[in-house]
Amino acid sequence: VINFGGGRVMETFCGLKQKEVINVCDGFRFGYVNNLVIDTCCGKITDLIVPVQSKNGIFYSKDKEYVIPWEKICRIGKDIILVEVNTAEVCRKVD
Repeated sequence: VINFGGGRVMETFCGLKQKEVINVCDGFRFGYVNNLVIDTCCGKITDLIVPVQSKNGIFYSKDKEYVIPWEKICRIGKDIILVEVNTAEVCRKVD
């Protein structure tokens, strides 16, 4: 976390990768961020990418991922990122 003063705080990608993403709607634990989608025209992050874990929670699916829109983030805390989404709607097949 980088504090610029005046209440302005920035987060690094490495910092985001260490936070677990949790849905406030149903308590679903997505897992940890492994990538970002950036709009190269304006330079803003548009989505968080979280790989789908297998049922045993050890392995990751190679063909599915959660794509969570940046505007659906409710709060970024010390250890977690809280989001408000429909879990089924953000699960997508990897191209």
